[in-house]
Amino acid sequence: MFLGSEDKVYILDKVENNPQQLNGRSAWAAEWDIQSNTATPMPVITNAFCASGMHFPNGSWVTFGGNGAIGPGGNISDVVGPTGTGWYSSVYKDYDGGDAIRILDPCKGGQDISQCQWSDNVTQLMKRRWYSSAEPLADGTILLLGGFVNGGYINRNWPVMSSDRGTQGGAAEPTYEFYPPYAGYTPQISQFTVNTTGLNSYTHMFLMPSGLVLLQANYSTTLWNYTSNQEYPLPDMPGQIVRVYPASGAVAMLPLTPANKWTPTILFCGGTFMRDDQWGNYSYPNAATWNISASNDCHRLTPEPTDGSPVQYVQDDNMIQPRTMGQFIALPDGTYLVINGAVNGTAGYADQTGTTPHNQMPFTMSLASGPVLQPAIYDPNAPAGSRWSNAGLGSSKIPRLYHSTAILLPDASVLIAGSNPNVDYNPNAYFPTTYDAEIFYPRYFNRSKPTIHGVPTSLGYGGDPFDLWFDASSYTGNANDIADNTTVRFMQLNSTYTVSDNGTVTLHVAQLPPSPNLITPGPVLLFVVVNGTPSNGTMITVGTGNFGVQPTKPAKSPTTTSGGSGGSSPSSQHKLSLGVVAAAAAGGTIVLAVLVALFLMCRKRKKEPGPEYSGSYGALSAGTQMAALKSEQPRGSGAFIPLQQYNNSAWNVDDNHSIHSESRMDLHEPQLPAAGGEKYPIHMGAAGDYEAPITPLKSPSGGRIDYDDYYDDPPPTALRFGHEDGTGRAS
Repeated sequence: MFLGSEDKVYILDKVENNPQQLNGRSAWAAEWDIQSNTATPMPVITNAFCASGMHFPNGSWVTFGGNGAIGPGGNISDVVGPTGTGWYSSVYKDYDGGDAIRILDPCKGGQDISQCQWSDNVTQLMKRRWYSSAEPLADGTILLLGGFVNGGYINRNWPVMSSDRGTQGGAAEPTYEFYPPYAGYTPQISQFTVNTTGLNSYTHMFLMPSGLVLLQANYSTTLWNYTSNQEYPLPDMPGQIVRVYPASGAVAMLPLTPANKWTPTILFCGGTFMRDDQWGNYSYPNAATWNISASNDCHRLTPEPTDGSPVQYVQDDNMIQPRTMGQFIALPDGTYLVINGAVNGTAGYADQTGTTPHNQMPFTMSLASGPVLQPAIYDPNAPAGSRWSNAGLGSSKIPRLYHSTAILLPDASVLIAGSNPNVDYNPNAYFPTTYDAEIFYPRYFNRSKPTIHGVPTSLGYGGDPFDLWFDASSYTGNANDIADNTTVRFMQLNSTYTVSDNGTVTLHVAQLPPSPNLITPGPVLLFVVVNGTPSNGTMITVGTGNFGVQPTKPAKSPTTTSGGSGGSSPSSQHKLSLGVVAAAAAGGTIVLAVLVALFLMCRKRKKEPGPEYSGSYGALSAGTQMAALKSEQPRGSGAFIPLQQYNNSAWNVDDNHSIHSESRMDLHEPQLPAAGGEKYPIHMGAAGDYEAPITPLKSPSGGRIDYDDYYDDPPPTALRFGHEDGTGRAS
């Protein structure tokens, strides 16, 4: 799942017997329109299960590899290729995706979806790759590393074939290649991939400022010169905790700032530790993984320190609870949301393990148990010992396990979707196939958003500064009370600002540092955050928009007379120093668009902001109509709104459920229980979430019953509910 433009999200699924049909086969791809909350199936003919993906410098997206063609029950297709790999299924009508390349130019500017379709399997990779890793380089070229040849639980036989450690008898692919391919290049073997045989699926890769690439897989770590294929080993992961698939820890790059000289530090959290034999082989684990706790451990690593300090893992605050399959989302306020996953086990699915027969699998095919339904927030700038919090955050009711995903949307909310730890579509499994999607609204949604003007269409590597501005309605208090520096967030850019007599604030912002290794060329979301509240993000381009060496210029310091590509605005005699920051992040099942965020932190609070409300969920359906939310956003709601399930398909659900800005949940009458005494989570302000026994009142046919929040501390002990005339407020 990835953000293709400011108003389009694109979703790819593995080949399975999805109820939604398109052109005589199940639909395995969709475009979701953010503004209308509708999804449209898209034709994809190759099996994209366990593909990797990345953006091009011009904003197009590409996915690489996947699985062979399959039929019902995930079995190999009835038509096979020369090597015995599934080539085409006459039942599911899918083709082999093992070496497929799929390219999409996302719809923009009112384009019809018919103009923005996947180009599928027009060209192929040099090698078959299932669970390979993809990392963009400074010239926009994409580096592809490793993978399986045909898939499996982990990438090895057991016992390991020591005589053929790299390919495990032809089942593993330990090479790397580039896309677009370099002329005359032949895939080379990565010794790191050979050394980490078994637990190297979706190897963690990060381009470093030096141009080297950090690799982390199994419990090994190295810096890698991919041009000379030379490696520089780094310390092992403490405790031999595995963070790659199927242990699937949450991993993120922490803020890049002038203070740390834009030096990357990587945060590794969660995952799983098991004995080597327990990890099993291509078929399944040799343990009842659902009874093995995931890890709550977090460690930081700075691979290229600039102060001469030794490279070593540093213990960070443990997560609040163990988590496998968790995912970090970098929020525009500089914090990190971790969401989805389970407290026990691993990713993947199997019909048996080395210790459990298939008819005794307790969770159908899932290798994990104990879904983590409540997210948590990590603040990298908080003092050690206080960086994690879940206080006041709402909880989902939908388990998000294997192949769940989440991405940041332009309005700074988080879209969450997916989960299917089963070999095929299975609505009756213990953890069933899930088409429902949700939106998580962070705490900053209880405040009005700033409106930013003068956003440029592109950012360069050095060169002339640019201007952004916003008016006095975006902050409260004397303009001179704007902070003289900021809490460091993401990549901090040099900046100053001026304030006009009418309160308009103009930010004079330097371009990105002159190094494409820090943020590679391609699409970015740009935010401005005022007093902790982000604007809507604007998608712009970093670099030229083309493959090739990116031009760099000396970075010019902004001045109060700056006025670059962003335009101009009223100047003022007020001249203050202000830190403006940017961030780069990647995430999602494929990859989240690189994020660039500009933040303005104000010292004065907005007038009467009210209490700091908890994050909340809204529910969507991830099918032909992902339509369960209207355009209104929640303000101060901590309640989770469950999706109403009707008798019709989950791909075609009612679109009238919404969270209103008046902090109310609007529920259609069919959702209400027949008798009283049911419990609903109702948020009561800063004190947290409370469940109060309530007796819903009857309403006229087609009417609506409003559940109003009442912000008291301590909370009321009794609630009564009325109709739309406003009577029956909480008391």
